[in-house]
Amino acid sequence: MSDQGNPNELSGAGKEDRKFDTKLIHFGGEVDAATGASSVPIYQASTFHHHDIYNPPSYDYSRSGNPTRQALEDYIAVLEGGHRGLAFSSGMAAISTAFMLFSAGDHIIVTEDVYGGTYRLLTGILNRFGIEATFVDMTKIDEVKAALKPNTKAVYLETPSNPTLKITDIAQVTEWAHAHDLLSILDNTFMTPYYQRPIEQGVDIVLHSATKFLGGHSDVLAGLAVTRTETLGRKLKYMQNGLGTVLGVQDSWLLMRGMKTLGARMAHSEKSAAKLAKWLSERSDIKAVFYPGLDSHPGREIHEKQSSGYGAVVSFDVGSGERAKRVLSSVKLPLVAVSLGAVESILSYPAMMSHASMPKEVRHERGITDGLLRFSVGLEDIGDLLADLEQALERQ
Repeated sequence: MSDQGNPNELSGAGKEDRKFDTKLIHFGGEVDAATGASSVPIYQASTFHHHDIYNPPSYDYSRSGNPTRQALEDYIAVLEGGHRGLAFSSGMAAISTAFMLFSAGDHIIVTEDVYGGTYRLLTGILNRFGIEATFVDMTKIDEVKAALKPNTKAVYLETPSNPTLKITDIAQVTEWAHAHDLLSILDNTFMTPYYQRPIEQGVDIVLHSATKFLGGHSDVLAGLAVTRTETLGRKLKYMQNGLGTVLGVQDSWLLMRGMKTLGARMAHSEKSAAKLAKWLSERSDIKAVFYPGLDSHPGREIHEKQSSGYGAVVSFDVGSGERAKRVLSSVKLPLVAVSLGAVESILSYPAMMSHASMPKEVRHERGITDGLLRFSVGLEDIGDLLADLEQALERQ
């Protein structure tokens, strides 16, 4: 697979020589400079005293900046290899704030099987303000190119996509986007910077629902963004401050604690996900399995070029909505819930959960069928997970 995405092949001088797993622990703010505390202090303050009115302090009001949140923002910028990180109150807050860079009359090209919340934002909210979106199969560069209009300002990617795990060639799309002076924005929630660093392939803004793998424990709601350039970082910071979509300090601290174990969690979960995908693909009662690590996945070669792993999410079609609901009612180990990326496995039903806001006919056009389930593999023993899923699939 590509060295650019390999956690063990980071390059540079000084601290940049450290491997990714080391950076997860030693990111620059891991020890408090004032006290030597082994974790970033929680600055539970809304405002800050100006000791010298002629020389304003670095922090004046926590919406504009807070030392705890700043440590998190610097942390994700280090991991993604960008110039500036920003922390938001949710993944959708991060996505929404990024879209506020655009104005009425602007047009954005978007991957067709995008997360349901992003689809809802574009088709039910931003369209009312004159921001237009065209949804295309971004695995086909000709469709991306054909969607270009005189008012196009950006391309928005998910790869792997949610929930069908389609793979877009990041470098191919960003090269074309830059040639037409378009911004490129990518949701990196599924892969995380542990397996995929899009900025190294030309992406301008990387977004995360940090609620998922980065937080990793189903106990924090957060979003993150990283910009490729300082100029773009200042623009997005202006939007974050103006909209007030910031992450609170308690959640900032909790997210940093979760991120320290990202490497260990992702590596364990990916191994189990690969076994789950193979097991499902060998069953005659499963209509389709979606996982980029399978030989049968059409995007595997591209994915391996731009990522160093396949991730911990497996989607599969059990054949019908009725059977999907039986499985959901019968499993004992996974949470049956919205979300993914936690220490506990989570089994989701996109048709009624993550993509419920997408009209049925639109879902079906994009392969999000009534029988589709999405399994986010946690840290349980894979043998126990397979046994549990088998008994659920055998229920009549």
